[in-house]
This record gives sequence, C-alpha cells and structure tokens, in this order.
Amino acid sequence: MDFTFTEEQQAAVEAAIAVFSGVAPDGVPSPALTPGAVAEAFDRPLWAKLAGGDLLSLVLSPRYGGAGLDPIALCLVLRESAKVLARVPLLETSAVAMAVERYGSTELSEEILPRVGRGELVLTVGANGRTGHDPAELAVAARRDTGHGSGDRDADGDEDGDGWVLDGVQTGVPWAQCADRIAIPAHTDDGRAVFALVRRDHDGLTLAEQISTSGERFAEVSLDSVRIGSRELIDADGAWEWLRQLLATGTCALALGLGEAVLSMTSEYTGKREQFGFPVATFQAVAVQAADRYIDLRAMEATLWQAAWRLGPARGSAGVGGPLPVSGDVAVAKIWASEGVRRVVQTAQHLHGGFGADTDYPLHRYHAWAKQLELSLGPAAAHEEALGDLLAAHPLG
Repeated sequence: MDFTFTEEQQAAVEAAIAVFSGVAPDGVPSPALTPGAVAEAFDRPLWAKLAGGDLLSLVLSPRYGGAGLDPIALCLVLRESAKVLARVPLLETSAVAMAVERYGSTELSEEILPRVGRGELVLTVGANGRTGHDPAELAVAARRDTGHGSGDRDADGDEDGDGWVLDGVQTGVPWAQCADRIAIPAHTDDGRAVFALVRRDHDGLTLAEQISTSGERFAEVSLDSVRIGSRELIDADGAWEWLRQLLATGTCALALGLGEAVLSMTSEYTGKREQFGFPVATFQAVAVQAADRYIDLRAMEATLWQAAWRLGPARGSAGVGGPLPVSGDVAVAKIWASEGVRRVVQTAQHLHGGFGADTDYPLHRYHAWAKQLELSLGPAAAHEEALGDLLAAHPLG
C-alpha cells in the first residue's frame, strides 16, 4: 500500500509553509495567558493570507472554486498550522464545509461554500465533535416545527411547518464569537444524531463567554426555540458521525504538528545548553527521553494518515481499506495523539528546566495548547474501550 503524498498534497504543504512562515507562536497574544493583552477572536490577517493562498478552498470541489482535495491534504495543512500555534478556525471551517458539501443540499452548498473558500464566511462546530457522544447524550434537541398552518415563510425561506426547532445548550464551542454560522450537533425524537447550521445572530441563540485551557475564547451556546429551515439541518444518514470523525482526525493532525515543533525546540535547546562542559543533549538520560518522544511522534503520524485516508472518498466502511469501520482507525489515532502530545510537552518542560516556564519563551503556550488538544480528544482509556468494542463486533480473521 502506497501512502506517498500526491503532487497536489505536497503543493498544499508548500503553500501552507509559505503562509505560516511569518507567524510567531506568541505573536498574537492569548488574552488569558498574557496579562493585559487584547486580541481579536482569531488572527484575521492570517485568515486573509490563507484565503489568498487558496488554502481555505483546498478541500472544496472545483464547482465551488476549490481544489477538490481530501482529508489528508487538510491534515497536512493543519499540521503546519499547529507548529506555529496559528490562531485561525481552519479545522472547524474546513470540516463543516466538507460535511455540507458531502451531505447537505446543493442549494445550501451553493450559498455558503464559495464564500468559505474566499474567506468571507467563518464556520465552527460544537466542541463535542472531537470526543463524540451517543445521540441520546447530545445536549441539544431537534424537533419538527409544526408551524401554525399559515403558509408564511420563515427567515430561511421555508414554509411554516417545514423546518426544525432547536432547544438546549452546547458548551465549549471554539471561535463562536466570530463565526458566521455554528454547526450544532443535536438529537431528534427518534434518536438520530444530526447537526444544524445556525447563524450566530439568530433569534433565540445567545453566547456566554468561556475560556479554554489554552487561554483562547470559547462560548456556551444556548438555543431557546431556535427555528431553522429544513435545509439548515443536515440529517443524512451518517453525516454527523462523519463530521465528528473528521474533526477528531484533524485534531490529531494539530497534536502532531505541535509535538513536532516542541521536540524541535527541545533539541535546539539541549544542543546549546551545557553542563560540566558538554551539551546536555549528549547525556544518555536526555538522549533516551528525546528518542522516546520521537517514537511517539512517528506513531502519531502513522495512525493519523491511516485515519485520514479512511475518511476519504469511497472509503470509511468495514472492508474498504481495513477490517474495522473508520471509527476504529480514528480511535487508534486519538489514543496516540492524546497520550503522545502530553508526553512530548512534559518531556520538553523537564529538559528545559526552569527556562521552560518563562513566559517570555513560547514553550508555555505550546504546553497550554497541548493540554487543550488532549482534553478535546478525550482520555486514551475511553478510546481503547471503544476500540475493544469494535474488535468484539468485527473479529479479525
């Protein structure tokens, strides 16, 4: 099996490196981690550069002005973005856009996808897209809007009685304060998992400020009888599950890029820091710890590309690309990413000594982001349990 990246995927990496090359990890201070700092909800100048480099349209089909690339290409770009802690909603916007094109109506796709590719429309999604929940555990309920039989049409152009009503609370939504539309996962009365695209300024939707572990702004999204048109709710079979798996895989890509940057910082520091007249990198205890973290990163990388490949076109079911459903490959990637990124930053802090805690040095930012990614992915033990259930349901051989 050949996992060599295509010319198009490699070109996407080169474009990403060019865009992110001028970004400093602490160039745009995080409000919660930098006293007195005032920052935009995200780095808008960088967002404009991503749009100008065609990286926001990368995964959209040519009919919507995109390059038509797959989740592997997205993960390659996300990997580069995490190396510099790029404060942009690239994962959320791209993942939701891909799900809309794959499962939504042509009308909805034509309305929003070209604008996404041009950087004019920002999308985000509820944070539990990374960890996932049983449909019955989703905190927002979606029910059919019975309407009043008046024949009037709502704000989305649907006749009364042809839409949906959303009620509930979604916590921990990233980039919500600046997103134009928020993808809200919900459960229906018959137990199906769906997601709705809701405008941030929609009647009945309110935001409450939250701060993430990384120091970035999150939001608690409350929905009180929010009425949306039928085309704004994506209820196709498997749509929410596919979006959830893509978000988780993209988060693994962020963890990989962050871990690679941190190990590089550690290698540079230990190569210069001397004790007893020798660089500490030459000490066996230091070298062994760095080697263990290198192995972690290579395992994170291998499992990431397997999961991203399975999410691509014509794959994702048992028997197509593997003996397990794609959720099995994503679970393995999440296990390695969650554990691996934590070990990498902890080792980095240890080998940097007190210098690693200096807020004038960016390692503390990487540590905070790594912890947020770990929490977003969920504990490895839970994914191991899920993987065990899949193996029991799909015996190998």
